[in-house]
Amino acid sequence: MLRSLVRGAHVGFVLAREGGLSLVDSRDLPPHLRFALRVGRMLERRGLGTGAAPLQRALTRLGPSYVKFGQFLATRPDIVGMHAARDLETLQDRVPPFPQEVALQVVEAAFGKPVSSLFVSFSPPIAAASIAQVHKAHVIDPDGAARVLAVKIMRPGVRERFQRDLEVMRFLARIVHALSPEAERLRPREVVEILARSVTMEMDFRLEAAAMSELAHNTKDDADFRVPRPDWELTARDVLSSEWIEGIRLNDRAAIVAAGHDPRALGRAVIQSFLRHAIRDGFFHADMHPGNLFVDPTGTLVAVDFGIMGRLGHPERRFLAEILLGFILRDYKRVAQVHFEAGYVPAHHSVDDFAQAIRAIGEPIHQRRADEISMAKVLTLLFDITALFDMRTRTELVMLQKTMVVVEGVARSLDPQLDMWTGAEPVVRSWIARNLGPLGRIEGVGRAALTLTDVISDLPDLAQRLRRILVRLDESGTGNADRLDAFARATRRRAIWSTLALWGIAVGALVMAFR
Repeated sequence: MLRSLVRGAHVGFVLAREGGLSLVDSRDLPPHLRFALRVGRMLERRGLGTGAAPLQRALTRLGPSYVKFGQFLATRPDIVGMHAARDLETLQDRVPPFPQEVALQVVEAAFGKPVSSLFVSFSPPIAAASIAQVHKAHVIDPDGAARVLAVKIMRPGVRERFQRDLEVMRFLARIVHALSPEAERLRPREVVEILARSVTMEMDFRLEAAAMSELAHNTKDDADFRVPRPDWELTARDVLSSEWIEGIRLNDRAAIVAAGHDPRALGRAVIQSFLRHAIRDGFFHADMHPGNLFVDPTGTLVAVDFGIMGRLGHPERRFLAEILLGFILRDYKRVAQVHFEAGYVPAHHSVDDFAQAIRAIGEPIHQRRADEISMAKVLTLLFDITALFDMRTRTELVMLQKTMVVVEGVARSLDPQLDMWTGAEPVVRSWIARNLGPLGRIEGVGRAALTLTDVISDLPDLAQRLRRILVRLDESGTGNADRLDAFARATRRRAIWSTLALWGIAVGALVMAFR
């Protein structure tokens, strides 16, 4: 706890000094936290700018773990707000590469062989980030065919560094929760745990290779999109080898035109590919910024970097398809009903009132030209209104919404006149016809029958478990009062220590400021 206090004081000081506290809205804070925020704001340097720029600077100064945290917040506008999330998109995860000899040692440790026996050639690092760096390598297959690979290598010591920083983040999240229960609506502890799971998966390249392989399988028949395939023989926990992509980044429109590609067709391919992955497959690339998208010499869209992926279950995919089609057809009553059928809006609200609120979003967009309508903005406004009707935040839908904002920006950078809704309609209609038509209903009945059969077969086991639980509850009933009293005392102690910890951080920050 003392170690976390010291590190927490350092984090608090850097955030205050670089102006990272300027994004905190003091209006919803209790008096003691408003006072602590005012003290922190007194440490700010002058002329730091506005928006999320000070927070970007503070996170960069704190190191790679906090840069990753900022990038994660950029995918969660429900926590930091859409404006701040867009500002945080520009947070760069670029650090100097580690030495070539260290990279070779990581590869040799991963496979137990010298690099010269694995690759014909192995270049110096081409790109470097906080978690890994990428090299270009050549291999010769047993049949004599030559292949070029992109080899991603884990930065040594990065796991230990992230674990130390995550301990501090968990500590600070507990303090925020203990001192301001109102702040729990932002779910600070849940946010840190989601980040921890995300980073843990990113730091095992076998899982990223699996995501790459799954997306490649899902899109194998798509003519306008493809995914580089991993080389499983040359992939391990700390090394990921995959097909090298020769192409042009989608943020270089001039080079795309010079190469003879059609930017308008590429813009349409970006939006339709994303919707196919999300609605048809329920598995989508959740970091589709221009740096991760290329067009190859054949004009095909290619995605790279699969550390952050999103999943949608069948109910969420139906939800997305039906609300998009509802807006296209101006069927606001159906859009409202879909929210209630999915259980996203509590039943005590009125479907008609909700449909009226949705109409306030939909009608203005039909007064504009198609190329002036933002699909992402419509979804953002929709989620804003659903908050008025007690709709719980769904992490997967927020990630989808944020990715759609990025995808739409990429598509419009290629074709400013792109009609997003016309591009989306074929994908949406195809999924609805396939899954909600007669064939889809028959398949749904089949799935329900299998589920019912499983439940019936499990009934004897469930009855035995229920009996054991009731016996244990009966035996432990006399000690419940003592346990509740002990729990209350422990909760009070934690609250006291959390308060002291916060003031310890504040005092530590002040001491650092006046050194």
